[in-house]
Amino acid sequence: MSTTPEAVGPHRSPGGNTADDQQERPVEQWWRRARDGVEDLGVRWAFLAPGVVYLAIRLFGLLVLAWLSAANDEALSDNLSAWDGEWYLEIASHGYGGVANSMVDGHGNRNPETPLAFFPGYPVLVRLLDSVPGISLAGSAVTVSLIAGIIAAYGLFRIGRAVGGTAGVGLLLVVLFAASPMAVTLSMAYSEALFCALAVWALVGVLERNWLLAGLCCAASGLVRPTAAALIGVVGLAALVALYQRKDGWWPLLGAVLAPSGMALYVGWVAVQTGSLGGYFALQQRGWSSAFDGGWATGKFMIESLTQYKSVLETFTVWIVLAALVLLVLCVRSRMPWPLVLFAFAVLAMDLGSDGLMYSKVRLMLPAFPLLIPVAIGLAHRRPTTAVCSAVLLVCFGAWFGAYSLTAWEYAI
Repeated sequence: MSTTPEAVGPHRSPGGNTADDQQERPVEQWWRRARDGVEDLGVRWAFLAPGVVYLAIRLFGLLVLAWLSAANDEALSDNLSAWDGEWYLEIASHGYGGVANSMVDGHGNRNPETPLAFFPGYPVLVRLLDSVPGISLAGSAVTVSLIAGIIAAYGLFRIGRAVGGTAGVGLLLVVLFAASPMAVTLSMAYSEALFCALAVWALVGVLERNWLLAGLCCAASGLVRPTAAALIGVVGLAALVALYQRKDGWWPLLGAVLAPSGMALYVGWVAVQTGSLGGYFALQQRGWSSAFDGGWATGKFMIESLTQYKSVLETFTVWIVLAALVLLVLCVRSRMPWPLVLFAFAVLAMDLGSDGLMYSKVRLMLPAFPLLIPVAIGLAHRRPTTAVCSAVLLVCFGAWFGAYSLTAWEYAI
């Protein structure tokens, strides 16, 4: 009896490739093998992939920043510690009381309370790392952001794999986060990377019902950025739901108690220093015109940018904001876990619903990473060529947008 080719398995060329491999384009072969490697090649690749991918994309972003810095006769090191980075380095070096008088707020003013607008968590870590011999203060700041970004990448991979059902979705989520507009701040002396890492792992704790992890990460985030208010609300509500459903014993209560402790501690300390219960919020409004107005200022800025002559950065800012709103709708329609959707909504509400520097809107949306999950799932189900080309395009755009914002654009990011 003759044997058909199907009975003995796929035909292999002398080099060991299957006929299917030979029919695929090179980019499709690379994508399939990379995807299958994450799924099937074991612990080593699965462990390394999120960190390696994140570092590769951020390295590309730094190369683009170096290029635009040179094109604009600026130093890369200065751009990595520009704007808010200068404040964090001063606080890390001299404490709140020793910040140079030349440091001023968004209106060019300065009083003894102005430095209190910046949360202490990030500069404290920078100061601790700076105590290591051979590392400069600026180098310590960038290193803290680098390590925090890698930690965030592993949490994103975990969330993407859980929500999307495959490791490929998790890896694509890391790609999209590292390549997002204004991801350049993840490589700067900024607190974004540290806050995102804490937010990601707090949400991992919520999704996996690890309430101690969720509570501790949420408490720590409250010492890093005011955006922690969004995370506190999500963790607290999720804990209350778990208590109502009588899940996990008293652990959700512990998470709910821990969640607001960090932010309450710092805002309370600022209240004592300023002599006003709302001292921190008054500082933000007085120094940076940052106050919740229901989105009136943002809406006005968007309409003006779409109807009048504006810069490239302002125009792109509006379209990125509109894209974020569309992605929020997709998150709701795809029935993602509600803590992720609620966190993304809360971050957008705090950002777009407040006055202040309109040019910082995209940067302040960076923690709203759940918005990227529908995109990651969609790309994971597309042809390899489509997925790779789309990812490369997004990486290039994100690298350019962040570098342009720091070098060619004259205002704060």
